[in-house]
Amino acid sequence: MADHASSRGLVDGLASPLPLIERLPGLMQGDDFTRRFVEAFDDSLAPVIATIDGLAGYVDPWLAPEDFLDWLAGWVGVELDDAWDTEQRREIVAGAAVVHRRRGTLRGVAEALERAFGCEVSVSDSGGVAWSLTPGADAPGSSPPHLSVELRVADPDGLDLRRVERLIESVKPAHVPYTLEIAAADAPSGGTD
Repeated sequence: MADHASSRGLVDGLASPLPLIERLPGLMQGDDFTRRFVEAFDDSLAPVIATIDGLAGYVDPWLAPEDFLDWLAGWVGVELDDAWDTEQRREIVAGAAVVHRRRGTLRGVAEALERAFGCEVSVSDSGGVAWSLTPGADAPGSSPPHLSVELRVADPDGLDLRRVERLIESVKPAHVPYTLEIAAADAPSGGTD
């Protein structure tokens, strides 16, 4: 996870919308020392109040400050890759709920890879789904379970296979082995490893 420094803190010239001096009894409001003392707290609280007023912007991945994306990613159970640019990071955090809802399915594996690597993805498996009124009927699919993943990317040599494999491992069913094929985007289907 990236280590981004936070840029929040005191903001020169930011006035508090709720000055503390106005909350004190009238007798204390007229005292010069008390007024200056309380203004120091206003300077510290003004950015906090501004942040709370704009909280919706902090939890929306499309609006959140860049250094908040890692925090939001933790909320939605995504580990962001340092190789992704800010726009990619925002898209992955924004789409995390959909990917989690489809986790372990062919569509979920494909969507996670498409979002992360911006490429064409084809996923197939050996399984199947069926129902039968007959007890002991043959199960659909073939055994043993297996997942085949093909990525079609513009530059296969520039793709970090460890990143691809780590993502596949995180979104596929844990008990299902897989094979990965990487092909050039303009090559015919059935690329090489």
